[in-house]
Amino acid sequence: MDQKLGSAEKKESRVPSSKPPFTLGDLKKAIPPHCFKRSALRSFSYVLIDVTLFFSLYYIFTTIITHSVVSSRLYFYVTWFVYSIIQGCVFFRFWIIGHECGHNAFSEYKWLDDIVGFTLHSFVLFPYFPFKYSHHRHHMRTGSLEQDEVSVPLLKSQVPFFYKHLTTHPAPRFLVITLELLFGGPLYLLVNISGRAYGRFASHFYPFSPMFLPNQRNQILLSDVAFLAMVYGLNRLVLMKGFAWVVFVYGGPYLFFMGMLFVVAVLQHTHPLVPYYDSTEWDWLRGSLSTIDRNYGILDTVFYQVTNTHVAHHLFATIPHYHALEATRAIKPILGEYYRYDGTIFYKSLWNAIDECVYVEEDEGVENKGIYWYNKL
Repeated sequence: MDQKLGSAEKKESRVPSSKPPFTLGDLKKAIPPHCFKRSALRSFSYVLIDVTLFFSLYYIFTTIITHSVVSSRLYFYVTWFVYSIIQGCVFFRFWIIGHECGHNAFSEYKWLDDIVGFTLHSFVLFPYFPFKYSHHRHHMRTGSLEQDEVSVPLLKSQVPFFYKHLTTHPAPRFLVITLELLFGGPLYLLVNISGRAYGRFASHFYPFSPMFLPNQRNQILLSDVAFLAMVYGLNRLVLMKGFAWVVFVYGGPYLFFMGMLFVVAVLQHTHPLVPYYDSTEWDWLRGSLSTIDRNYGILDTVFYQVTNTHVAHHLFATIPHYHALEATRAIKPILGEYYRYDGTIFYKSLWNAIDECVYVEEDEGVENKGIYWYNKL
């Protein structure tokens, strides 16, 4: 298959790029009304579960495991690896609930959502208010080649000349994925890498960044203070417990969480069959449909189903996670070919995307310009 130009088979499988025959109102009518109801009590029950999981894993690791593996360092590191993955999933669940708070999907009260989201995101060293505002603009401009806030694709002319050598061979591709898992998320927050081009310095930590309005700067500063307070707290733990202890208890889970967050963010908007639009073609509904639900196996359940209900989330962001699957099933018959689900397990999807989704371009020989598709080099 010619991935550059797209074969007939590939084009037939694409999400339709024409204006859909349904409206947002049609989709909303298909969703049971209770799916839009946000219960603070129910939402807090998930917070309680996750906090209990966090402290239980912490207790098991620090009290039982560290005392039982003194004679076997290999067993200790294997156990730490497993702990980092499981606890990292809990960190991600904290982030997911905080993300829902940013959409006012946690409760009916915006002030309560902001308090909960601010607390949970600060704990996992993630700036709540800066991300809330940039993420809202992402939802407002999803699929826009010029104005989307995150996972902005490159044009062919923007791809570094050496990139082909990093994606077509297994070893360099593995290195690229490893570096992106480690640094992709932090660099996006720090310097807006892979985000919208503003023409000057943009950062989720800089109150005067072009990403934010003047009336949002105090909240950006508040998030910065909370971030620094968390760093200070971890530093105090280093002084009391030692650097290795903090790395094992907090560092490992944090790295796994940030890596998985990067994977989820990329794969939700990166697929050869899902289009991007320039300003001549983009509209909100088609842009919001330019996303894809993925298969994360058991992690779909662990991650509150946000990985396989992302299309519905972009259409109705205030639906809480515990209703998202029902909402997705309700709108799928109406969406028809405009809904896309990739059943490939996520790690294979990431491996393929690094090679197949390098840049976007318009199809050659078509009359309707302004619609861009991912291609490989």
